[in-house]
Amino acid sequence: MTQYTNQSVRVRFAPSPTGELHLGGARTALFNWLFARSHNGTFLLRIEDTDKVRSKQNFVDQICESLNWMNCDWDEKLVYQSKRNDIYKKSIQKLLTSDNAYRCFCDKEELARIRGEREKAGLGYTYPGTCRSLTQNNIKVKLENNTLNVIRIKIPKGETKFSDSIYGEITVQNNELDDFIVARTDGSPTYNFTAVVDDNDMGITHIIRGEDHISNTPKQIILYNALGYGLPQFVHLPMILGPDKKRLSKRHGATGVQAFRDQGFLSSALVNYLALLGWNPGTEQELFRLEELIGEFSLERVLKKGAVFDIQKLEWVNQQTILKMKNEDILNSIHSINMLWGDSRYLDYLLSVIELMKPRCKTIIELMDSSDYFFDDPQEYDSKTMRKRWKTNEVNELIIYFMEVLKNIVTWTQENIEIELRKLSDIKELSPAKFIHPVRLAVSGAGAGPSLFHMMEVLGKDVCIRRLEKAVEILPIDHD
Repeated sequence: MTQYTNQSVRVRFAPSPTGELHLGGARTALFNWLFARSHNGTFLLRIEDTDKVRSKQNFVDQICESLNWMNCDWDEKLVYQSKRNDIYKKSIQKLLTSDNAYRCFCDKEELARIRGEREKAGLGYTYPGTCRSLTQNNIKVKLENNTLNVIRIKIPKGETKFSDSIYGEITVQNNELDDFIVARTDGSPTYNFTAVVDDNDMGITHIIRGEDHISNTPKQIILYNALGYGLPQFVHLPMILGPDKKRLSKRHGATGVQAFRDQGFLSSALVNYLALLGWNPGTEQELFRLEELIGEFSLERVLKKGAVFDIQKLEWVNQQTILKMKNEDILNSIHSINMLWGDSRYLDYLLSVIELMKPRCKTIIELMDSSDYFFDDPQEYDSKTMRKRWKTNEVNELIIYFMEVLKNIVTWTQENIEIELRKLSDIKELSPAKFIHPVRLAVSGAGAGPSLFHMMEVLGKDVCIRRLEKAVEILPIDHD
């Protein structure tokens, strides 16, 4: 395992606030955070908001809220690119002064036409360097005439190579790159340029990001060299893929972190699952606490192969996480979604409901939705179960017998309820199922659920008898 000094590791997550935090971004942030925490390093957050049209403050807020929910806290003040224009201008001027960049006055539409023709002919296109050789006098005249211009970097001859922590040695021939733009006609800097200036100013030692940025890395290295900066270590993470092995996107139904939170997934479960997307702990262990992830995480165990997002596996991790939680903590999670859940009931009752329902629920929302009958009498009954389990008035007679038995139970426990039901089934020479299924329908309105006897104990004697009486009055319902 590569060793780092306590002060050496500084990483960053740099989202653009043009939308909510999606899973790919969340996984990138998490890997940066885990790497920093595992080496007692520093995790920073930079908001890349130079796109004035698409960048929104509400997305900044949402990204920050999602990261906080995931416990990926950052260590220093937020950095906003939109507030660093003066620094970018000075760095652009440094490139011009050192002759590592030049002004390009070429007509944008004309360049686009040439590019289109070459691409149509199946030919590659790079900017031909038309303005590279302009004299200072030429430039002066054009500037005096207010001719629009961009600033391009001068790509040096030779090759650019770097060692990626995941993908190893990568070499790019510089003649495959064109003199890319570092500042637009309005003076605003481009992504590759701002990323390099910011990462250097922030003292970033390891740039951990998605593999879709590999093509940007040679360009950024050229900028690092042109500006006289030392190089960080580059780490490119495998993509998260959909079931069709293509990059995960909205067409796969992929949603952002906030949506998973709204659906009742726990932050610890989502973090656990995201950590395993593209990282192998080296063991069969699948369930991790955050502290364990910090202790186990290493870049050496990040895989090159893209990781396939599996919603069923996420649901399983979430369910296992719920099962391991204290009922009080589950209640807190429920109340973070809906403070009114179980508002009129005692704490012990709510904890009993949670204990009974949590083995059957994959998410907190599912637990909340499936427990309605613990708080309100059923207003309707599952139609399929009615047709199968409560066909005739003979069922009503059985339920009336059972109600009389229930009324005589002194100690209302699941054990006593079950004993009395099975006694009655023996007396009537019927299968216990002839009682169990219609009773469940009457007290819950559903055809399936947790242990009937445990459910009846939690609901209480009076509630169960009241609901059985109501069912006897209105069932069976004629479905013809």
